[in-house]
Amino acid sequence: MTPSQNGYFFPAEWHPHKATWLSWPHKEESWPGKIDSIYTPYATFIKTVAEGEDVCINVLDTAMQNVAAHHLLMVGANMDRIHFYLHPTNDAWCRDHGPAFLINPGSDVPKMIVDWGYNAWGNKYPPFDMDDVIPTLIAKKLNIPVVHPGIVMEGGSVEFNGNGTILTSTACLLNPNRNPHLNQGQIEQYLYDYYGAKQVLWVDEGIVGDDTDGHIDDTVRFVNEDTVVTVVETNTQDENYDLLQHNLKQLKQMRLLNGKQLNIVELPMPSPIIWEEQRLPASYANFYISNAAVVVPTYRDKNDEVALSILSSLFKDRKVVGIDSTDVIWGLGSWHCLSQQEPLV
Repeated sequence: MTPSQNGYFFPAEWHPHKATWLSWPHKEESWPGKIDSIYTPYATFIKTVAEGEDVCINVLDTAMQNVAAHHLLMVGANMDRIHFYLHPTNDAWCRDHGPAFLINPGSDVPKMIVDWGYNAWGNKYPPFDMDDVIPTLIAKKLNIPVVHPGIVMEGGSVEFNGNGTILTSTACLLNPNRNPHLNQGQIEQYLYDYYGAKQVLWVDEGIVGDDTDGHIDDTVRFVNEDTVVTVVETNTQDENYDLLQHNLKQLKQMRLLNGKQLNIVELPMPSPIIWEEQRLPASYANFYISNAAVVVPTYRDKNDEVALSILSSLFKDRKVVGIDSTDVIWGLGSWHCLSQQEPLV
């Protein structure tokens, strides 16, 4: 029987967390010439999350653990809340290679992990063999069941409202570099079976510079069961303008399981960030909802405060914190891409 048939589902990100899982950044090729500059904002992110939950960090060895602890102590993080696991990784993007936790509160075994296949966004960045086994290593460490659907799926490609609906993008999930043997209907069935979903809603586009082929966590995010924020570009000359208007038009046509239209809140985009002639996928939608705070990437941009104000109006139950992601985004992802929540049950 599938996890769904056994009553398991993937809860929304605002569901209370037991912990947040991370993989300590160490791959210099992901931040060429700049990796040292990311550790202070990254440690500040961990400090903020640890105000409300445990933080579990995958590290290569005790030497890496000591380096991580140094950076965390420098920003005043609560080390009682931070736990290290000797799980070697190839890279830092735990949203995509980390464990997908499912819950079934009524079960004798209320939590399990789905270990999807991981191929570094279509074999773009080998090797990824250590990243691919992280979910199973964590399941063994926590002594909880793990299932292997046998197809490629990344956490950043799917967005959940906690009530049966998943948002995703055709640009990513239907890309032939992921699961070329599956059509759209077959992929939806995997989402139903292994995430406990009852409905999949599709937008087409990702943002320019996104090497994941259009992850949804850069464009559209649920903030409650029937409300999404979606990024829009106001400059009609910008290469993201038409892409994001197309997504907005699609969102307006969608209906939830109860027949309701989505409540759609528009979120601005920052000005283009170019580094070494490369457009980076800077987006305010790549926020992370933790117990203590909603952590939003900021970019030293005039729209930083606008985005924080919009999100503050939507998250009444927790503070909204901006952390500078200008250097972090050189790795082509930010706080949501780097983190994976473990729900409380």
